[in-house]
Amino acid sequence: MAVFKPFHAFLLGSGVLLAALGLADPEAHAALQPGFPAPAFTQVVPQAWLNSRPLTWADLHGKVVVLEFWTFVCWNCYRSIPWLQTLHGKFGKDLVIVGVHTPELAQEYELDRVKAKLQEFAITDPQMIDNDYGYWKAMQNRAGPAFYLIDRKGQVRARHIGETHAGDRSAKAIEADIRALLAEPAD
Repeated sequence: MAVFKPFHAFLLGSGVLLAALGLADPEAHAALQPGFPAPAFTQVVPQAWLNSRPLTWADLHGKVVVLEFWTFVCWNCYRSIPWLQTLHGKFGKDLVIVGVHTPELAQEYELDRVKAKLQEFAITDPQMIDNDYGYWKAMQNRAGPAFYLIDRKGQVRARHIGETHAGDRSAKAIEADIRALLAEPAD
């Protein structure tokens, strides 16, 4: 009769968890590793952008970009907005925030509702409407809110996932990364 040892249970459970999260296969997350060029924005028509004309990475060259995946019914996204809105005051004109609104529920596909939420939350940063999940897929994103930090040359340098509040561990880590990227030369 085989004896089931606790350590074997731990290994089996860990393997199942890693497989479920997609972490057991390093190739599954290759694009999420820092250092790859940010993919071209997938929405290029004016109707798919709010608070801005359609942007390209050439438009943003020389700037550090916080690229935020969010949706207006996501409670964690909503609760991160106050912190996100403090970043311009902390880091100035060399930092650009670009939102990528990727809907979860039917009402989030309605552009008028997105516009109303932008007004309600006083969000003035450029927002790409990613209703077809094109950019979500291009970035291999898996959650919201997700904050990608793009350097002055258009390279993805960091990814942070989850609700973020001023002064919390996540905010401190993101802000430290932003400071480091802003300290790098533009070219």
